[in-house]
Amino acid sequence: MSKPSNDVEKTEVYTQHDDIWVRLTSDHLDLNTVMARVKSPKAGAIVIFAGTTRDNFNGKPVKELQYSAYTQLAIKSMGEIGEKVRNKHGLIAISIEHRLGIVPIGEESILIAVAAPHRQAAWRAGEEALEECKAGVEIWKLEEFGGDDGGVWRANRDGAEGVPVLQA
Repeated sequence: MSKPSNDVEKTEVYTQHDDIWVRLTSDHLDLNTVMARVKSPKAGAIVIFAGTTRDNFNGKPVKELQYSAYTQLAIKSMGEIGEKVRNKHGLIAISIEHRLGIVPIGEESILIAVAAPHRQAAWRAGEEALEECKAGVEIWKLEEFGGDDGGVWRANRDGAEGVPVLQA
């Protein structure tokens, strides 16, 4: 079985609307930049979600994560999610960024920022955007374990089965 290609082309693509930002990059993600994109005097609330690489998975020590994507399709999917969530929750703006390539322990792999007139809409929209991204965006991750355990390629969603990769 072939693994996804590690396409880490630096890509920054914005949808046709000024209020929906989506980005895939091999660069570090920046909370301040993402927040600035959605900030508005119309917003009564801004919610930011930062997904980070943790040091373990199911009791196994994790060395790092590596993310790969079908870039063009992932950008399209992220834009569609942004538009759906914006319309459903009456958002002022939404930004979804995902990092590709190696993401060490403690660093961010995804940032989602939403701005809404009221906090309840912002909370719900942020969570929904994250769950939709994890369920449907064409991004895969390689969990590299410590020691001789190798790693596992899996879809970037909770509970997804993985394909073991043994270290050479």
